[in-house]
Amino acid sequence: MYTLNNNKLKISVKKTGAELCKITALKNNTEFMWHADPEIWGSYAPNLFPIIGALKENTFVFENSKYELPKHGIVRHNKDIVIQKQNDNSLTFKLVWNNNSLKKYPFKFEFYISYTLTDNKIEVKHTVKNIDTKTMYFSVGGHPAFKCPVFKNEKYEDYFLEFEHTENSKKHLINMANGLISSNTKTVFNNTNKLPLTHDLFNDDALIFKDLKSKKVTLKSANYGDILSVSYKDFDYLGIWAKPNGNYVCIEPWLGIADHENTNQNLIDKEGIISLSPNKSFEATYTIEIDNSHLV
Repeated sequence: MYTLNNNKLKISVKKTGAELCKITALKNNTEFMWHADPEIWGSYAPNLFPIIGALKENTFVFENSKYELPKHGIVRHNKDIVIQKQNDNSLTFKLVWNNNSLKKYPFKFEFYISYTLTDNKIEVKHTVKNIDTKTMYFSVGGHPAFKCPVFKNEKYEDYFLEFEHTENSKKHLINMANGLISSNTKTVFNNTNKLPLTHDLFNDDALIFKDLKSKKVTLKSANYGDILSVSYKDFDYLGIWAKPNGNYVCIEPWLGIADHENTNQNLIDKEGIISLSPNKSFEATYTIEIDNSHLV
């Protein structure tokens, strides 16, 4: 476990998967991350690369060859990740292609994720480098799970998400049988910026948004006000998710999305896929900000 701290926060990151697993207020020990209960959902904040969500039949096609990738890709749970750099306020982890990864994902890459702690903010920066001789195709995203409720004597329904702008947006429904995006949508926002949290909100799996105006979401308590916010200006999609019986909420900035039901499974044609030329790099950052009122 690697840690960073300043006079406000301490964060902890596991080497396996380079997964952020604790955000703790130093002065009062308030914890803001979900505790990864394996009986409900045993993760904290998986890093998603080179796909988001599920592939149809766990398979994609590239240059007429088929490859199998698990849900969310090859960084999550990966033990080949190494610490590349550490200083007083940042940690950078690195994953490099190998012969095993080429069997699942036919590109030579370097994947970096860095966590920088500044005041009451954690900046999560993804860097992808194409060190292959051909264009590579990928998606990248975050999956942080925040404790909800945070404080004792609260219930889940005391919490809501407040979006930066008033929204009129639909969620894109998931086929529960295969985890793929269906053609069906359901209105979530009707000229509002608030999303009340209830456990049954996630009975149909994640809320997936493609057209939000907001690039910042704040987790709020009816009793304690602003808890934390996630800012994601570099990301086009947003997922909101929890297991229906889990006391947490995931705020997930994505560049990419799960396969559609009617996909042709060709990686180049995949919705939201990013193309990166040889010897080029790509960066995308989101920021978690803990409200200062809970750090004293």
